[in-house]
Amino acid sequence: MSGPDQSAPAAQHSPQGSAAWRVRSAVRAWRRAGSARVQGGAVCVALSGGADSLALTAAAVAEFDEVHALIVDHGLQKGSDAVAHRAAEIAARLGATPRILTAEVGSSGGPEAAAREARYAALAGARQGLPVLLAHTLSDQAETVLLGLARGSGARSLRAMAAWDEPWGRPLLAVPRQDTRAACAEVDLQVWDDPHNLDPRFRRVRVRRELLPLAEDVLGPGVAEALARTAAQLRADDDALTAIAAANLDRGRLPADEGESSALDVGTVEAAEPAIAARVLKAWMAENGAIDLTSTHTEAVVALCQRWAGQGPVAVPAGPEWRGDAGSGGTVRRLSVWREGRVLRIGLRQ
Repeated sequence: MSGPDQSAPAAQHSPQGSAAWRVRSAVRAWRRAGSARVQGGAVCVALSGGADSLALTAAAVAEFDEVHALIVDHGLQKGSDAVAHRAAEIAARLGATPRILTAEVGSSGGPEAAAREARYAALAGARQGLPVLLAHTLSDQAETVLLGLARGSGARSLRAMAAWDEPWGRPLLAVPRQDTRAACAEVDLQVWDDPHNLDPRFRRVRVRRELLPLAEDVLGPGVAEALARTAAQLRADDDALTAIAAANLDRGRLPADEGESSALDVGTVEAAEPAIAARVLKAWMAENGAIDLTSTHTEAVVALCQRWAGQGPVAVPAGPEWRGDAGSGGTVRRLSVWREGRVLRIGLRQ
């Protein structure tokens, strides 16, 4: 990595203990924790122009040899093109190479989910093999855990976001949001505040502006940090259980004759602990084209193995590979999971 010079961004010269220094230190720690993630010292940064992504961009320029700022214009707000160009100008001034991307936002899953899907697709298409740093903070992590709790999700959801989920990197998961805003102020970066981040129609906004402050008031300071620690602990537990389940699944797959449905040995999950059985079956169903599996789906399939009483097939949602053929008219189809003696099968049943 090249050393600092007189043209380096202000973040390189921030005094120790400042917010800008803390943000930069988090980026440096992320890089050191996984040096193999970054080949040749080049990264992309997803830049919106908000405080989090601006602070991350400034820190990344200070810590990496080459930074490409990818700015996604969703086209959902009046003047979004001007916001994108202003972010590009700031990125160039910091020393990053900016690129403005346009995203085609659909309607599936609601406005937040559709915008997120379009944004990730645009970033994935533009990264040219480089990792993409995302500016999710400790505050975002806490909000994600609370939203998962409200959905009644298991560890897979409550583990929240990972610092590295190839190709996505999140160096700021231990940095509170107030630090990114303070860092921008310290190095005189003009922050754009997205009006959507103040709109109470969005559930995450209400969690951020109402629920978390109330939790801090009732339970005392440090709630966000505690939620983030909970996510980290659940991530470690979930990784261990998932590894055990993967080994069980490898042993339980059965060869299928041509034209037959995929098969699994019932004995693989028959006597397994519930946490392992559920993971084995979810992974097996997902690799065979099932999507959007809920705990209700999984528990019904577990019952085919562990509480067998001759019950009929379990219907589960089918992924896109099972749609759009000549007989479906493009509509969503459902897969079936059924038992034949000591064998579990998944596929389309007539």
